[in-house]
Parts: sequence; structure tokens; C-alpha cells
Amino acid sequence: MLAGVLAVGGGVWFAVSGDGDGPGKSVVGKPDDGKGGGTEESGAPPTTGVSPAPAPGELNAGREAGEGKVLWVQQNGVDLPRNGADAQGPWIVGDTVVKAMYRTVSAYSLVDGKQKWSLRLTTGVCAAPTRAATDGKIVIGVNDSTAEGAYCDHLQMIDLTTGKAGWRKGYARPGAWDGLSDVTMAINGDVVTVGRTSRTDAYRISDGKVLWGKLPGNCQPFGFVSGDIPIAATSCQTEADDHKEQQVQRIDPATGRVRWTYKVKKGWQVDQFYSVSPLVVSLKKGEEEWAVAVLNADGTYRSQLVGGTDDYEPRCTKEQRTQGRNLDNCVGVAAEADTFYMATKPEFVDKDMTNAVVAFDLSTGKSKWRAAAPAGQTLMPLRVEGGRVLMYLSATKGRGGGIMALAPTGGALLPVLRHPASAAQVERGFFAPLVTYADGRSLLMHPTVSGVTDEEEKAMLTMVAFGD
Repeated sequence: MLAGVLAVGGGVWFAVSGDGDGPGKSVVGKPDDGKGGGTEESGAPPTTGVSPAPAPGELNAGREAGEGKVLWVQQNGVDLPRNGADAQGPWIVGDTVVKAMYRTVSAYSLVDGKQKWSLRLTTGVCAAPTRAATDGKIVIGVNDSTAEGAYCDHLQMIDLTTGKAGWRKGYARPGAWDGLSDVTMAINGDVVTVGRTSRTDAYRISDGKVLWGKLPGNCQPFGFVSGDIPIAATSCQTEADDHKEQQVQRIDPATGRVRWTYKVKKGWQVDQFYSVSPLVVSLKKGEEEWAVAVLNADGTYRSQLVGGTDDYEPRCTKEQRTQGRNLDNCVGVAAEADTFYMATKPEFVDKDMTNAVVAFDLSTGKSKWRAAAPAGQTLMPLRVEGGRVLMYLSATKGRGGGIMALAPTGGALLPVLRHPASAAQVERGFFAPLVTYADGRSLLMHPTVSGVTDEEEKAMLTMVAFGD
């Protein structure tokens, strides 16, 4: 809700009250130092005593005309440490989906869910970029050991098309600000950046060469956005050493050269990048105040979003995962040249949760129209494609979810892929999932995996795919 008016950066802002793997094992990589680590091809532990995941045929029984079908379901099957583990990804490479969790990176066919390869790591995954490079290579963060409280200070390159491990190296994290900071990773071209509060280090993905580290001056980038446009959030160390001055910058990822800077009002923090083209930035001040900035491509002020009386709730993995908190992985937001779409906070209507999607004019920041979700269901924008905004519609009792579309002018929801009602119970078990849609297939994945007991943890369904 509209809570007040504040001057932030270059304009006037509103503050919002926020309320199953194959056998075999062969060593394919070794650590570069004496801290331990490395990689090996392997599979997940057996799932003895755990009921198998429901078969697609069972879930598709009674499927109605016009509905898609469940392609496959994946079960965890892994005995994880106390409090479970984060699942990084998913990364789509051709007809393959890859995820990383605990000490394993695995790839599965999007068509039938069969495992294509699995790479066993000797230490746990602690961070990863939201997107892989265009050639399928990625660099992930791994811990320095298997001890409780292990340090996230090593990098491992992996070719997601083959499952082969490449270079591996450690990096220093000196001082309290660096040592206690979350790690934010991003990929821009052949560069991977590893950001922390006090600095970012950049490496060439192809060979692991260090490209740059701490930049001149007291302002340092702490996180980039993956993709073609390298936008970064930077933090400035003040005399009080509080890092309360932050900026949005465009930085050349290969050299560290700053092309432009947008200064944020002191005390406000860069929270998330909802979009880079157009550039839409979430800013927060403490736990209660929230503003959304719209910038031009050269970093100058364009507009502010005027929230009105609605509460909004994009869903970002920064709040869902315990480690590897990137700045570019939210659902519930989407943008095109002149319009920004954002999901409202779900609320109870007749005992069921429902919400709406609001479209904003980026030139003025004012809302243009809103589209309500069907009763008992919620809508979460994913991206704009082919002139339409694609959204995930959640399942409710007796009704499957799916991928829906809205025209730029709003109006009626247009079905793109209907998930079968017969699988609604399974789909509803994926609460606040990561959602991807590509080539006529949708995929839901839990960003964290845990359970009250070991049996519940192993039995948890972690991914489900739908298609025609």
C-alpha cells in the first residue's frame, strides 16, 4: 500500500509497506589446492524405504480435452544435511534441464525426465548464476570443505552440455564485510562475476583467467545481472563503514570500466533488478519501505511506479534460498519497452488465495489496467514474448494451473499450456516454485528441499514438467 512519498535518487518515489541417478563413479576433476574439493561422476544415494514418485500415466488419467499432460516428476531421494539444501538452477540447455543441489549437478531430458549425466562434487554447492553462458558453460560457487560452516570461496566451471568439469580455483574473502556477505554470481558473455558487499571478482569462463578485482575508489559492485546488458549494484564504504550509499551502474564485465552511474538516495539499498531492458530496479529501505525505479538505458531517471492501494508481492529466490542470493531471479514481474507487469499480493477470497496482475506505464509510472486471476488461483508474470505477457497460473483444488497470456491491453486470459486437473494435487505441492517455460514445456522446481524427517525429505517432489 502507498505509505508515503520520499525523494530517492533523481525523482520522487513512493514507499510501500512490504509486508534418481545412474550408477558408476569415476574421478574427472581434482582440487587446485590443499583445501579439498574436486568433482567426480556419480549418482544420488538409493531411495530405500521411500515410496516412488507418482508416474505420469497415473497423473494423466482422466485428462480432459485441451489439457496438456505431465511429462515427468522427479523425487529428491537424497539424504540432505540438517535444514535441507538449496537447489540452484534450473538451467535449460537445448532439450535438457540442469540443476545443482548439495554435492551434485545433474541433467535431465525435458521430454521424459531421464537422467543424461550427473557430476558428483566433493563439497557442497553454495552459489550459482541465474543463467548459463550461451555455449552452455557455467561457473558455480562451491564450499572449501565438507565441514559444518564451510566457506563459500571456490569456483567450479562445468560444461552443462556434457556434464564435464573444467577449471576450479579458490578466491580470497578477507575482512568482515567480505567474509560475512552473501555471494552474488552472474554471467555476461564469457565473464562470470562473483560479488560480495565489499568487492567483485571477474573471471573468464573459458579458462578461469582473473580479469579484474577491486576497483579504484570506495564504491564497489556487489552484484551483476546475468545476460547481454551488464548492470551492477554497487555499495560505497563511508567513514562509518556502513555501506549505506548504493548505486546502479553499467560496468564492462571484461574490464571493470564504469560506463554510467545512477546514485540512490542514502539509506536505500538496491534490492533486485526486475528487468534490464527496460531497466526496472527494486529499492528498499530497511524492512518496511519499498520503491521501484525506472531508468533509461543511459542510467538517467525515467519514472517511478505509483502503487496505489494495492499490495504487491514479486517472488524472488533471494528470500527463499539461504545462500547464493542473486539480484535477477524473480517471478511475478515482466517488462517490455513501455509497460511493466507486477503481481499483487495474494489474499483470501472465500477461503482461497487469489491475486491480480497490474500493468504500469513506464513513462509515467501509473497503472494502466489490472487483470484478476480466476477464483482460488494466482497469476505470476514470467516474461513478455511475442507481444504478450506470459504468466504462471497456480493450481487449486480440482483445477490445474498452467501458462497463460495477456495482451498488452489486458482483457481475457489466453491459455498457452493448461496443466491437467488430474495432477492438481501434485502441482499444489509446489508452493512458491521456480517456473520456466520454453518450447511448449513448463517446469516447476522447488528452490529449497527439506523435510521434517529423512523419509519426508527423500520423498519430496522436487521438479515436475508439463507439455502437450
